[in-house]
Amino acid sequence: MQVKVPKPDHYDEPVLQHARTDFVRVLNTQTVGGALEQVRATRPTGRIVYFYVVDSEGVLKGVLPTRRLLLSPPETSVTEIMVKEVVSLPDSATLLDACEYFILHRLLAAPVVDADGRIVGVVDVELYTDEMTELARRDESEDVFQMIGVRLAQVQQAGLPVVFGRRFPWLMCNILGGIACAFLAGRFEGVLQRAVALSLFIPVVLAIAESVSIQTLSLALQAHPGNRFRWRETLAALAREIPVGAMLGAAAGSLIAVTALVWLREGTVALTLLLAILLAVTTAAALGLAIPTLLLAARRDPKLASGPIVLTLTDLCTLSYYLGLATWLL
Repeated sequence: MQVKVPKPDHYDEPVLQHARTDFVRVLNTQTVGGALEQVRATRPTGRIVYFYVVDSEGVLKGVLPTRRLLLSPPETSVTEIMVKEVVSLPDSATLLDACEYFILHRLLAAPVVDADGRIVGVVDVELYTDEMTELARRDESEDVFQMIGVRLAQVQQAGLPVVFGRRFPWLMCNILGGIACAFLAGRFEGVLQRAVALSLFIPVVLAIAESVSIQTLSLALQAHPGNRFRWRETLAALAREIPVGAMLGAAAGSLIAVTALVWLREGTVALTLLLAILLAVTTAAALGLAIPTLLLAARRDPKLASGPIVLTLTDLCTLSYYLGLATWLL
């Protein structure tokens, strides 16, 4: 079946106009053997990417990858091997919605369902083959814009007031975080006056923690293909990342502490720097993993807001550790 590739000015067209109807359904009451017999008997003409598991009323219940169907024992029920957490497109979706679906979920086909959950069509990723070169060209800038809470497609197509309205709320996250950090520093004005050397190292302490949080955030965003959330994988990743953060914090903190000790000959300041950077970097690593994961668990796109939130929380925690330890030790 030849499908016309949509042009950018056609992205507001209903996705159903470009959906295929020659997809393969199997019933949720069937076994693998029965499903294979049905497929052989019907001889579908379209390209098979996934098998769609439906009930007797046509309501989509799951997606069955071809490999699982072919390699599973014949007596196995299809409900045992199907993917139950199906991400689908509503029949009211546009081609722009479908584009975002494929970019976000990295799947080969997308089922289209009506208001009752019945599958009415399938959109194949080959519809966008001619768009891939353009998407690849914009890939890096898209990731950067998403990190600060802005969608490139929205920014390019919107007017100045709309662009401002979409970008400023996420900028407010950093503004409020900066104001909170300023108030936090004000609460420790006394200790900063007694040990002026502490203020000299505030920028580098913040920079180290922010760098680690962004590193971990980038790794976390790449670690969720298809944006699927699983508690076991998340806890395992957290268990790996916290020790890494502690090692990075200990190494960076040691270098800064030695520099302070040689330069200022202030042992207490050096100890404060070592402990504060160790705690701050460990926390930054945990936040860089936890924030996008929590957004994913809440069924939100983690790329849209993770950056501003992670940086703001990292700054607040870092200053709290640094000035709190300074007050205690000095």
